[in-house]
Amino acid sequence: MFAVVKITGQQFKVQKDQEIFVQQLQGNIGDKVQFSDVLLTDNGGQLTVGTDVKSVVKAEILRHVQGDKVIAFKMKRRKGFRKKIGHRTHFTLIRINEIA
Repeated sequence: MFAVVKITGQQFKVQKDQEIFVQQLQGNIGDKVQFSDVLLTDNGGQLTVGTDVKSVVKAEILRHVQGDKVIAFKMKRRKGFRKKIGHRTHFTLIRINEIA
């Protein structure tokens, strides 16, 4: 059984006991979270799509991490203008416990 769920504006295909990185969620390590914005479910070949889906995905927050550093370098030739900016995106690792 799998489901397509919308988490923080992105769609993820999830299964039970799967661990995925999503954009940072509010909550502490060990907290339980629910996602009710389920777009599609597949239960042994039986698809449910759209407004007929009444499922909820339950997950647990495992840890908060930062992604790799992304460098943005801007330069204008012959002007002496150079600008180097970097940032690290925050992620949350979650484990899907149940698709109900």
